[in-house]
Amino acid sequence: MNFPVCDNIIKKAVEELHIKDLEKATIREVLAISEKIEKETGLEFIHAEMGVPGLPPSAIGMEAEIAALKQGVASIYPPIDGVTELKTEASRFIKAFVDLDISPEGCVPVVGSMEGVFVSLIVANQCDPAKDTILFIDPGFPVQKQQVHVLGYKYESFDVYDYRGDKLKDKLESYLSKGNISCIIYSNPNNPGWFCLKEEELKVIGELATRYDAIVFEDLAYFAMDFRKDLGTPFQAPFQVSVGKYTDNYLLFISGSKIFSYAGQRIGITAISNFIYNRVYPGLTQQYGGGTFGSTFIHRVLYGVSTGAGHSAQYALAAMFKAASDGQYRFLEEVEEYGRRAKKLKEIFLRNGFKLVYDKDLDEEIADGFYFTVAYPGMTGGELLKRLIPYGISAISLSTTGSKQEGLRICTSFIQDHQYELLGQRLGAFKSSYNSGLSIG
Repeated sequence: MNFPVCDNIIKKAVEELHIKDLEKATIREVLAISEKIEKETGLEFIHAEMGVPGLPPSAIGMEAEIAALKQGVASIYPPIDGVTELKTEASRFIKAFVDLDISPEGCVPVVGSMEGVFVSLIVANQCDPAKDTILFIDPGFPVQKQQVHVLGYKYESFDVYDYRGDKLKDKLESYLSKGNISCIIYSNPNNPGWFCLKEEELKVIGELATRYDAIVFEDLAYFAMDFRKDLGTPFQAPFQVSVGKYTDNYLLFISGSKIFSYAGQRIGITAISNFIYNRVYPGLTQQYGGGTFGSTFIHRVLYGVSTGAGHSAQYALAAMFKAASDGQYRFLEEVEEYGRRAKKLKEIFLRNGFKLVYDKDLDEEIADGFYFTVAYPGMTGGELLKRLIPYGISAISLSTTGSKQEGLRICTSFIQDHQYELLGQRLGAFKSSYNSGLSIG
């Protein structure tokens, strides 16, 4: 069997997974569809839907974790607030690469940033009964909204595409001035658009967060991966930009998954600003009988969710943070491979009539990195996804990320060397078929 795959096979895969609308399919659902089609047909898919590291894990982390396991930590519950080595090195890493001072006390190991955000949502939305709504600066990581749905919380969102630079302040304030926003969530670099909010935009977010007493969730899953700048020298500018320069009301989410390719061990940290960590909120006092934001986060909510992060993985993350801060581990040099892949992939898409959706950072070209976004003239994102799957190309619709733009998110991580030529052939066939008005039987 050859591409394009016939409609009946695709329809069967979608129906077996009980997916009603392919445009709204989650990342995992799109992956499941493509894997079913691969199994049914024996044909190789080009997987651009799943943001999984496509590089070997850090040897530094593995060696440290093996050493910890040999010392017997697997039989011991880890401290709920984290092992001292990791808390100390996390604080130092943040100083080295973000130039922020966060006490080790506030650097809390979590089971990946996913858990960090989940726990933080619970605590932040309980701080003030009047603030019961989360604000997403979109586009963003789809699963964070899924977490909000799981919790039954309210949320607002807006696509920042048309509100960059000077336009951001009025748009953001239109939500915050209602007085019901507990926290503001965004990623930087952005997933899926890969644009990076600038210092002046972070200043606006920070100052308004202070004015309206909202907590900023800065998701740094792709920490310092703006490859247009050299952000990899510890304790030396330029640094990873952060809202923490402009407000005390912030939490940082730093994961080992992408920057260290350590996704399988589900380890990261939530770094709580010193001000927020030590703050007493009336809502938390009412809910739990006392405690600060930090103590509630650790000893009430995190304890109730997972009783902390895996013991041996904490030693791995501590070792990777330490080596990076010591200047012995140039971790960004390894993940720059994603930028090289993105450049090649963009050229192939553009050559076949696609355009980039999020293509500018104000007056700069968008960086090459882990993700980019594409559209095809005259098609919605859902239509484009439905038309590319028969050609063995899987991605996710931008509509699932909160974007108001039409198109798809393309992830570079799973692309293999031999697939660049395959992608060119398949996109060429798609283009020819679409332009000639042919349908798939």
